[in-house]
Amino acid sequence: MPSAESTPVRVREPDPVQPTMNDEVAAAGSELIGGPLGRRAVTGTSWLSPVRVVALVAIGMFVLGLIQKAPCYNGGWFFGAVSQYTHACYSDIPHLYQGRGFADGLVPYFDKLPGDMQYLEYPVLTGVFMEVAAWLTPGSGSAQHQGQWYWMVNAGMLMACAAVIAVCVTRTHARRPWDGLLVALAPAFALTATINWDLLAVALTAAAMLMWSRGRALAFGVLLGLATAAKLYPVFLLGPLFVLCWRAGKWRDFGTALGGAVVAWLVVNLPVMLFAFEGWSKFYTFSQERGVDFGSFWLILAQNSSDPLTTDSVNTLATILVVACGLGIGALTLTAPRRPRFAQLAFLIVAAFILTNKVYSPQYVLWLVPLAVLARPKWRDFLIWQACEVAYFLGIWLYLAYTTSGDAHKGLPTDGYHWAIGVHLLGTLYLCVMVVRDILMPERDVVRQAGDDDPSGGVLDGAEDVFVLRTTARPARHADHFEGPQVEWGKRDTVDGSP
Repeated sequence: MPSAESTPVRVREPDPVQPTMNDEVAAAGSELIGGPLGRRAVTGTSWLSPVRVVALVAIGMFVLGLIQKAPCYNGGWFFGAVSQYTHACYSDIPHLYQGRGFADGLVPYFDKLPGDMQYLEYPVLTGVFMEVAAWLTPGSGSAQHQGQWYWMVNAGMLMACAAVIAVCVTRTHARRPWDGLLVALAPAFALTATINWDLLAVALTAAAMLMWSRGRALAFGVLLGLATAAKLYPVFLLGPLFVLCWRAGKWRDFGTALGGAVVAWLVVNLPVMLFAFEGWSKFYTFSQERGVDFGSFWLILAQNSSDPLTTDSVNTLATILVVACGLGIGALTLTAPRRPRFAQLAFLIVAAFILTNKVYSPQYVLWLVPLAVLARPKWRDFLIWQACEVAYFLGIWLYLAYTTSGDAHKGLPTDGYHWAIGVHLLGTLYLCVMVVRDILMPERDVVRQAGDDDPSGGVLDGAEDVFVLRTTARPARHADHFEGPQVEWGKRDTVDGSP
């Protein structure tokens, strides 16, 4: 019989967090399906596990988003152009099938395109995605028939990406699987999912976040490198990760992640760079030369100024702003009373890029949805932000209807569109403020209230600090007055309740 000294202490696995038990909005919404889950409910015994439920709900919402595009599918994309704006069902996909040479069998980046856009203006991995969809599209029939097929093929591939996103978010915070419903039910997610090809990069980024939460730094790096090969924004996640690893002394893990990202990005991009550099560089030159466009506060300034800033000036100022935001996030990371969670900083840096950029297309909200859920899984704040994004989604299409309908002036005039931009900016800023507040007062962080440290942090979860600035010795402001549970960092209860 083993002695008491040699018997390992059995650690009690914490119970999964049920949002309906600690979130008023989630509890109220659950009345639609029978009310909040009871404390004595038996979970995990049915085939309908949280992951499967979230995935099915995500697919169902995605299908509703496809149905919302029906007026355009049946004609708005091909004739009567104003109707695609009045019905808010516009999509780039069928337009670029013809406009970027896929219908004519042109090879992206290698073959020049007719018209002003000489080469495809998307990153390489997105171009591959578009080309694969073109291979699966029947080449017979009318242009409208082919365009419809191309959109449907892309919709099927993007649906798979949506399911991956929902599953990855559900599994990243192991004790909070039901937070994935925030992604699955997000209205802006369903409305914008098939406007463009952003879901590919979002799915790779969500998978990367899952790998990092499991301590797999190399897999994280590879997936993040692939995501950056599909869209630029994922590379920004390396900035806050660098500062977090600096504070925790996890240099080896960061180096592994960075190396994996660089190698994966090069594997995708290097062949095209070597043999079709002009076509490969089009994405970067187009991004640089593109003027102030929809959705940004720069557009409001330009349309209300008699002498608007030049594109070069806006590029410089936008770069300064996003760098300043990045430095501010870095300072926040090193001075916070408790090391911020990775998801919190990932959300903040991507939101900073969106808020300061010279263009905000409505599908860019997809970049933030999974990060927002991991950063602050609070139903009230998430739905407030989503309402603002839906308002912007409607605003941009009504504005385009107004500008393209001639003397009929159907839709939203310029001043009204500026208000829609303002609503989007304020909604995103509101969520940023809530996340920053959680960082400064970690007792208010709903993830940490349940006893976790950083469930998406991987090697950072529960790690000791190695480098902090002097101000971290002070407690968080107002933390002593918080009436919720006081959480100790990295502690896990054992069977007998002792630490």
